[in-house]
Amino acid sequence: MGAQKRLIRTICLAAVLVSSAANSAFAHETETQQGVASFYSDRFQGATTASGQPFDQQALTAAHPSLPFGTKVLVTRPDTGQEVEVLINDRGPFIQGRIIDLSKRAAAKLGMIRRGTAPVMVTLLD
Repeated sequence: MGAQKRLIRTICLAAVLVSSAANSAFAHETETQQGVASFYSDRFQGATTASGQPFDQQALTAAHPSLPFGTKVLVTRPDTGQEVEVLINDRGPFIQGRIIDLSKRAAAKLGMIRRGTAPVMVTLLD
């Protein structure tokens, strides 16, 4: 049992270190992050975001795992060139491989409503 507990602790520590390295790499070493974007389900309309603001599908907002609330980012689809500026006001996404969760209005500006997700580049603006 002791060896199993040590293994679990080691795996948890490794996960925290990898997560911290990924977040700090975005915030300090580069101003652009590449990955997959998704958008909020309509069922979250009006729900309180992590920043305390009510979620609004028509606002140009997004969730990011680590950027400070109030950060503005430019989200660009490299495959189409479409882009939208959004304000970070929530935490997420909580699905592995996704880097940003957009409001429906922001997702529509990127032309990704039908497909649900899209490859994106997230660039810090301030």
